Parts: sequence; structure tokens; C-alpha cells
Amino acid sequence: MTNKIDISLQKAQSECSRTGLRLTDKRCKVLKILLQAAEPLSAYDIVDQFKQVFAESLSAMSAYRMLDFLMQANLVHKLETSNQYLACSHISCEHNHELPQFLICDQCHTVKEIGLSKQLLKELRGSIESTGFVLSSQQLELHGVCEACRAKQSE
Repeated sequence: MTNKIDISLQKAQSECSRTGLRLTDKRCKVLKILLQAAEPLSAYDIVDQFKQVFAESLSAMSAYRMLDFLMQANLVHKLETSNQYLACSHISCEHNHELPQFLICDQCHTVKEIGLSKQLLKELRGSIESTGFVLSSQQLELHGVCEACRAKQSE
């Protein structure tokens, strides 16, 4: 039986092939580590896990280059506030995606990826630009407490 991680890896491989990008074995392994992670990882966490899981060395510089590639291929996102990475939760989806936004739990550190509608983004951009401010990034990272942690608090 094929699991969600295998499906995501197959989809990533076919999408990279379709667009002329090369998803090498090591890049695929880095993506697999992120797909298996319960929370976002730093490049150094990835280096450590790479050695544990695959019994191979990976330099931090190589990890950063691979992460840059995976971000350019829209397979991985970087959380700017924490300098950590997570696999896109929509790799295996067939539909068009909205701009990803991230809900980050400050207690358990899980991250939920949600989409920001194009209409809302257009309104937000218009409001911001009316002040003379120019956006360099459209990514929102919203911090709070997830439903599971809130439930634990009320027990």
C-alpha cells in the first residue's frame, strides 16, 4: 500500500521532470525528512536527521542548497520567523493553490498551512500600497495556540 509520503515523493518527482528540474536522490531524501517531520526543521536538524536516517553525511551548505532548490520547485516552504523549513502540504494535490500562510502553535510548534484567497490578498495588497509601503514578501506567519494544545489546557 502506498502512503501519503510516497505519493508526495512520486508527485514531486513527476512535477520536477515535467518542469525540467532534477530531483536528485539526496534532494528527495531531504524532502522525505521534511515530509516525515512532525514540526518544521532547521537546516542543521535536517543534517542530523539525514545522518541518522540514511547513514550518510550531509554538510550544512549542501542542505541549504538543496532546500533552496526544493523551495524554488514549490515543494518546501521556509518559515522566516524561525528560519525553519517544512514540506508543502499540497504536494500531492491536483488543484491550484492559493498563497500559503502558516498558523504556528507556540506550544507544540506544529504548523498548519492554509491558503490566502486571491481576493483577500488583492485587498490586503491595495491597503498596504495605499500607505506607500512596498511588500517584499507576501507570506504570513501567524502565531498562537492550536486546538490540541488548547484542549490540553482546559483538561
